[in-house]
Amino acid sequence: MTLPVPEVEAIARAAHEGQTDKAGRPYAEHLKAVADGVRARGGDEDQIAAAWLHDSVEDDALTERWLSEAALSRRTKDIVRALTKRAGEAPEAYAGRILATPGALLVKEADLAHNADPARLAVLDEATRVRLTEKYTRMRALLGLGS
Repeated sequence: MTLPVPEVEAIARAAHEGQTDKAGRPYAEHLKAVADGVRARGGDEDQIAAAWLHDSVEDDALTERWLSEAALSRRTKDIVRALTKRAGEAPEAYAGRILATPGALLVKEADLAHNADPARLAVLDEATRVRLTEKYTRMRALLGLGS
């Protein structure tokens, strides 16, 4: 039996408690926006669960061991692993793994959409805003999502 999405949400919120994004907002707001974006794009329960957890291992909020042992579908775990950037990994390799993992592209698309939200970027200093905008634009191109 796999955990229902509300339980995954609670785990993700607890794991990221006290963490903020680059704009100083509670990190759970980003997770909710990505999960909502996945839902709005027609994503299924596995993808919505993965959206809540997409940064958890990368940010050391949860461990790979936790992910391996969690009562989650294999597909959810695969998506979370695909979206977990690895130290020193080239963007091309990261994009390739996302494209090779069923269901991961939709979650990453929702993640990029929220990360690149002009209102969210507007509160950052210009240098950070420019750097992140270029990074997100490049990743969209590598994933074939256009601009």
